[in-house]
Amino acid sequence: GHRFPMAKYARLRERLQASGEFGESDFRTPAAASTEQLCRAHEASYVARVGDGELSAAEIRRIGFPWSPAMVERSRRSAGATIAACRVALHEGCAVNLAGGTHHAHAAHGEGFCVFNDAAVAARVLQAEGLVERVAVVDCDVHQGNGTASICSGDASIFTFSMHGARNFPFAKATSDLDIELPDGTGDEVYLRHLAAALEQIFGDSRPELVIYLAGADPYHDDRLGRLALSFDGLAARDQMVLAACRRRGVPVAIAMAGGYARQIDDTVSIHSRTVLTARHVFHPLLG
Repeated sequence: GHRFPMAKYARLRERLQASGEFGESDFRTPAAASTEQLCRAHEASYVARVGDGELSAAEIRRIGFPWSPAMVERSRRSAGATIAACRVALHEGCAVNLAGGTHHAHAAHGEGFCVFNDAAVAARVLQAEGLVERVAVVDCDVHQGNGTASICSGDASIFTFSMHGARNFPFAKATSDLDIELPDGTGDEVYLRHLAAALEQIFGDSRPELVIYLAGADPYHDDRLGRLALSFDGLAARDQMVLAACRRRGVPVAIAMAGGYARQIDDTVSIHSRTVLTARHVFHPLLG
C-alpha cells in the first residue's frame, strides 16, 4: 500500500499563493463538520465510533491510515470544507476545497483513505437547509466513487456520476446513476469524448441546482495508482469541459481535489493547481 500523500495539500496551497492570482482573503479555513451534519450521510454509530477511537483493527486497516484525534479532526474539516465550498459556490458560482473528494467512505465504514464522504455530506446538508433540491456529483477521480454511489443509492435528488478505470480499485464496484468504465491506458481523446457525452446526459437527466466536482489528479499517465494515460493538457481540458458546462448553464460548482499519486509529487500539485486556476478563469475571467 502507498502512504497517503498528505504533503501535497500544503504544497498546493503554497503553489496557489505564489501564483499571484489570489489574495490572502481567498484562502479560508473551514469549520469542522458537526456530528449532526455527518449523520446526514453516515450512520450515527459509525460517526460516534470514529470520534471515540473505537474502530476495530480491521476497520482501521480498511481506511488505510491509523486512528488519531488529528485524523478525526482532519476528516471532519475536509467534510466541512466541501460544505463551505458549496455555500460559497451558490453565491459566487464556484468554490474549491483544496482537499476532500473522500468518495470511498460509505454510510457505516471508511475505506481507501476515506473516513467521511464529504460530497454526500455536503449535498445532504445543503438540501436540509433548503438551499438546493437537486445535486449532481461529477466524479472524475480514477477510482470509482463507490461510497457516494452506495450512500445516494435510491436517492433521486442526488445524481451520481463516476468515470473511472475499469480494472482499478475498488474491485467490487457500486452502481452510480451513471458509470463510465475505462480500459487501462485510455488517453486524452477517448476520455474527453466520453466525458462530453456524459455531461450532456447528466444535465439533461438531473437538471442539478449544484454540482460537486471531484477533480482527481490520478487519471494522469504517471500516476502510481491510476492506470490511465491522460496528459497535463488532457486533465486541464477535462476541468475546462466540466466547469464550462456548469458555467454555461448557470449551475454553481464546488470542486474537491480527490486523489493524486504521481511518481513526482510536484506533478500532482501542478495538476491540482491548474484545476483551481482553470476554475478561476472560467468563472472570474476579469479578476486579477
